[in-house]
Amino acid sequence: MTHSQLKLEPRAAFADLPVKAAGRGVVVQERDEMGLASVLARRGHHDSLMKQVRERFGIDLPPGPRRSAAGDCAFIASGPGAWFATVEGAGNGFVTSLTDALGEYAAIADQSDGQAVLRVSGPKAREALCKLVPIDLHPRIFRSGDVSVTAAAHIGATLWRLDDDPSGHAVFEIAVFRSLAESFWTALSESAAEFGVEMNGRD
Repeated sequence: MTHSQLKLEPRAAFADLPVKAAGRGVVVQERDEMGLASVLARRGHHDSLMKQVRERFGIDLPPGPRRSAAGDCAFIASGPGAWFATVEGAGNGFVTSLTDALGEYAAIADQSDGQAVLRVSGPKAREALCKLVPIDLHPRIFRSGDVSVTAAAHIGATLWRLDDDPSGHAVFEIAVFRSLAESFWTALSESAAEFGVEMNGRD
């Protein structure tokens, strides 16, 4: 096959990775269609950025390790003057609209293909994640909307908690560099194996 015949196909970061033990103790969903961008406030423009985000997206930028959302869009604080911005279903096109809205006040970079995001829920989600991250995930400590930039099985990760599901189980999302997705999945699936895992509707 020549280089001109080589055809590259897009592939989800966690596609076809094996599930260690079938079940529904931990339910995992890949968030491959999520648009994701890093937002870094330009020097001297922090207040203007906050005002613009409030006016354009109806969101007050969280000053600390928190997630704020309105509609399909959310801003996740990842450090001083730094956020991940996410939107449902927009993929790579999100960064263009974000740059149009905020580019005067912030440096923006597309992370939709650079980061891989998983949603982790189910009755044993917290127990599975507790084996991987060195933070207290007790519901009184790590509440809905809380964020942690941490390590998961020695892999850099950003973890945030969403509202509980209708059954009252905690729901988390976790982002890792795409190049480390397989290593992270191996660690997560092993930690969740005793509870059983369903991945993207398959187990």
